[in-house]
Amino acid sequence: MKRREFLGGLCGAVAWPLAARTQPGGRLPTIGFLGTTNPSSWNHWVNAFNQRLTELGWIVGRNVEIELRWAEGQSERYAEIAEEFVRLKVDVIVTSGAAVVAAKQATSSIPIVVVLAADLVGTGGAASLARPGGNVTGLSNQATDLAAKRLEVLREVLPDLHRLAILANVGYPASVLELAKVQAAARSIGVNVRALEIRRVEDIALAFGALTRGADALYVCTDPLIVSNRTRINTLALSAGLPTMFGFRDEAESKGLMSYGPHFPDLFRRAGDYVDKILRGTKPGDIPVEEPSKFELVVNLKTAKALRLTIPSSVVARADEVIE
Repeated sequence: MKRREFLGGLCGAVAWPLAARTQPGGRLPTIGFLGTTNPSSWNHWVNAFNQRLTELGWIVGRNVEIELRWAEGQSERYAEIAEEFVRLKVDVIVTSGAAVVAAKQATSSIPIVVVLAADLVGTGGAASLARPGGNVTGLSNQATDLAAKRLEVLREVLPDLHRLAILANVGYPASVLELAKVQAAARSIGVNVRALEIRRVEDIALAFGALTRGADALYVCTDPLIVSNRTRINTLALSAGLPTMFGFRDEAESKGLMSYGPHFPDLFRRAGDYVDKILRGTKPGDIPVEEPSKFELVVNLKTAKALRLTIPSSVVARADEVIE
């Protein structure tokens, strides 16, 4: 995806933000956008970010520039891209929680807006939610706090749930935190857990192959590696007859059974507000980290049918989306 496609086709009489007129040498303010997966996975989220920037008066090629880079789920690319943004002297970096560590290591001066941060404070990205300090701020998606809620919904669908497998990329700090939360929540209600730890794409099939003792369901901790390989994971889960619980809509739409989590397009829209404030001169350390205001439960009845599983009407009734 080219940057002009990203914000292409924008028009209208919009007042140019002050920051756009005060860059040295006539240079337009530049946003470095580090996508941790790929354009197809983030397209609708990027569009939400795009729309909010437009509403705030930022028009690519006229008063702002966008440098888009995609890591394709390869964590080793985060540092490379972040360092490139430093060389390009971008005015703000937008990325997800997965890449914040690399971005912070690359620069302590360029503002960083983080979207999809599972626990921005717990992973060291910010000093506190109210006063993040430093050059990082953004939005926390509360992935670790939502673990118990996801397990609650899964237990409602599977009242005889006794054995839970948890797939987690232990090379991703937020997944390690979420894994611990799920394990604690499961044990508190008498559910035995089995952690399937992965670090690379090659580990996914091996993890399923190691599930010799079986399981009643699979909880998947979301990270860029998981997102990039969600179809593969769901194919393996269906072959094993495992109902799945994920953290966001795309994974349920890719033949997962259910997902529960923040409404990510809303988070990306709000990231546009952060970028706007920073480009107008507000220091990132003075902008509080915000939490989600919209959550959604997605149920895939096609997958339920394939698993010969009946979803309780109470769950279907309160689902924000039912895939039939």
